[in-house]
Amino acid sequence: MCWNKLYEPAALARDAAVAAALDRADVSVEQCNSSLLFEPGAILNQQQLPYRVFTPFWRTLEKQLDTLPPPRPAPRKLPAVTRTVRGLDLEQLQLLPKIAWDEGLAAQWTPGEQGAQLQLKDFVKQVAAYPSGRDRPDHAQTSRLSPHLHHGEIGPRQIIAALSHRRAEAASDRGSAAYLRQLGWREFAHQLLFHFPATTDQPLDARFAAQRWSGAKAHLRAWQRGSTGLPIVDAGMRELWRTGWMHNRVRMIVASLLTKNLQINWLTGARWFWDTLVDANLANNTLGWQWVAGCGADAAPYYRIFNPVLQAKRFDPQRRYIRQWVPEIAALPDRWIHQPWAAPEHILHESGVQLGVNYPKPVVDLGESRKRALTAYAQLPRL
Repeated sequence: MCWNKLYEPAALARDAAVAAALDRADVSVEQCNSSLLFEPGAILNQQQLPYRVFTPFWRTLEKQLDTLPPPRPAPRKLPAVTRTVRGLDLEQLQLLPKIAWDEGLAAQWTPGEQGAQLQLKDFVKQVAAYPSGRDRPDHAQTSRLSPHLHHGEIGPRQIIAALSHRRAEAASDRGSAAYLRQLGWREFAHQLLFHFPATTDQPLDARFAAQRWSGAKAHLRAWQRGSTGLPIVDAGMRELWRTGWMHNRVRMIVASLLTKNLQINWLTGARWFWDTLVDANLANNTLGWQWVAGCGADAAPYYRIFNPVLQAKRFDPQRRYIRQWVPEIAALPDRWIHQPWAAPEHILHESGVQLGVNYPKPVVDLGESRKRALTAYAQLPRL
């Protein structure tokens, strides 16, 4: 029996138990790595220890990319299963929900290998725009391959092979190079989880274990429902709920608001993402949340607190993303749509916006909550 490896702690324990049971039944087992470029533990520093900072990890990994074997073509046929093995038709499993809450997901995604290959082809065509467009949630210039990678519908070596063809055709291909680095982040996340499995529940930087969280449940509910009164945050949380997806730039913005301005434990946000994202990969999710919270490997400085107003002005300059997902304020002029609470009363009235009625007031003052977060961080040991 053969299967592809998964490297999350629970998956490793499960597969080891299954392999042991099959061995006792005299069934041979072969496990293969297709989900990562390299086995966890293959990329170590000079002391043969795991890297905890991304840049040196990436430099080491990048030098080894040329050693990767090309992906093999799919087999033309598979051996027949013996008739003694019973099975079920997929429909008999009744996996689809009886209430069609997944309509938004179905409209956005085409699961399976075919959907993954089509998405890869589309991305390769536009990869040149990736370096400048990847931070713009109003542009469709990210790969959107992470759900397919997470579910094993495509492998990273297949992506590298497709980009290699592109790089061979283009004299200068900054887009492919930038995306390969993102695949490197994915590898970094998995090797961290493999070597530090406790990080699913505990900060990698032990100093942050003493951090006290004081967030209110009402603030958490507002964040989850996209009703914080901060348009770029609400847009992202609504996109997530509707499609199972959120642009990476917006993921950082909403995570910063939750952990720093609202002082809610990063684990709470990580678990919400785990329940709602179609690409809810345990390694990436853990790394991302600890990075924003400042308590993980290669983390953003603890004093870096994303200002959602400034972030929205910079990365949604034409206001398309906010208007798409927060239609109740879409009529506001460009000057005010990022921060409707600052708009003059007559502008709100003319735009049909009633703060606290058809769109919430901000759940928190950004300036004051930033000061509180910095004060809380300053109380941690030797920070």
